[in-house]
Amino acid sequence: MASIHPELNITEEDYQTMVKREMPRPPLWRNCIIAFLSGGMICLLGQFIQNIYLSLGFSSTDVGNPTVVTMIFLASLLTGLGVFDNIARYTGAGTAVPVTGFANSMTAAALEFKKEGLVLGIGSKMFALAGSVIVFGVVTAFVAGLISAIL
Repeated sequence: MASIHPELNITEEDYQTMVKREMPRPPLWRNCIIAFLSGGMICLLGQFIQNIYLSLGFSSTDVGNPTVVTMIFLASLLTGLGVFDNIARYTGAGTAVPVTGFANSMTAAALEFKKEGLVLGIGSKMFALAGSVIVFGVVTAFVAGLISAIL
């Protein structure tokens, strides 16, 4: 094998071994606990908002839609203010609870590409991310429905 650096006389495999040995290990258990707790706090906030809508007279079958819209609005607002990213840096995967994480991704893409215009910037770049999520969501729902129908 040829060395990557002739003066050092080190191979690619030796270099990869050194990198693995020297790379710090992430605090896996700490990250899992923080993600679990922060995701739970987001779900708790959603439940609190749902209870507010229930107290305002929404029926238990209709309360889901305004709750989801409120969570999307809050995540988008926090993204626009630059707060969501700071929270996500600390909480990691906990903020990727589907509704808030997806709203953050969409809003961030819209803000990033707004200079390119409404259609070619916001419209196309924002839905470049959303398209794959929607496709896999539909396919997953189809497969789940098919399994449910068979069983």
